[in-house]
Amino acid sequence: MASKINPLTFLQQVRAEVAKVVWPTRKETMVTTVMVLIMVFLAAMFFLAVDQVLGYGVGFLLGTGN
Repeated sequence: MASKINPLTFLQQVRAEVAKVVWPTRKETMVTTVMVLIMVFLAAMFFLAVDQVLGYGVGFLLGTGN
């Protein structure tokens, strides 16, 4: 069973841990954000293409293709 801790002590420990965090710079944040957006776009295009190909294939197999 965990021992009970004083809320003030807990907050002091939290502040000490947060002080150890190395926060990213504005430039690092922007570069990472742009890279994530590019990857999201590429993934969306990939899944769109796969969906179109599979949709065409199923339509062809079921004879409902135009």
